[in-house]
Amino acid sequence: MLTIYHVTTTRGMRVIWLCEELGLDYHVEKIDFSKEFRATPEWRALNPVGKVPVMKDGDMVMFESGAMVQYILAKYGAGRLAPAVNDPQFAQHLQWMWFGEATLSRPLGEIVNHRREFPGEQEIPAMIEEMKDRIEACLQALADHTQDRSYLLGEAFTAADIMVGYALMLVEMLAPERMPAELAPYWERLQSRAAYQTAKAV
Repeated sequence: MLTIYHVTTTRGMRVIWLCEELGLDYHVEKIDFSKEFRATPEWRALNPVGKVPVMKDGDMVMFESGAMVQYILAKYGAGRLAPAVNDPQFAQHLQWMWFGEATLSRPLGEIVNHRREFPGEQEIPAMIEEMKDRIEACLQALADHTQDRSYLLGEAFTAADIMVGYALMLVEMLAPERMPAELAPYWERLQSRAAYQTAKAV
């Protein structure tokens, strides 16, 4: 059984969402999100940079959520939620998987980090606006792409939608005013999935 060390709404949600979609057995170990706990030798032995999540599969330990998603797909997916390597859509699947983390989530993370280090009146508005402009460009690209399809690769839901969907949840928390109206149907489809709702609540 997979063990996922997790804090509500952090990136472990992607892994839980995927397990729910695939019907896999997993156990969630809720951890203390305090800076003090995440600096302990015990936690750093699992995640050397002190972040969340961590996943165990037997003796195997991972601490990068996107890699966890790819690992689960490869080992337990049985061809579900991802095109095969020789499928013409395989490259697009990888592109949107990593768009969700490397492109859309990055400016969201910059806002979180900035506000943690420069709270309240110390916040630099120009920096926040620049990050929100980057977010808006990403959201418009998604809106344009999903206008004539239900999910990123067409009518079939894939793990790429999980990677992007988690980032859209963060957008709702940090920059909801930048969400284009034409992206709403896609985002609503993701939120309506039972697996998303379960993962968000954990």
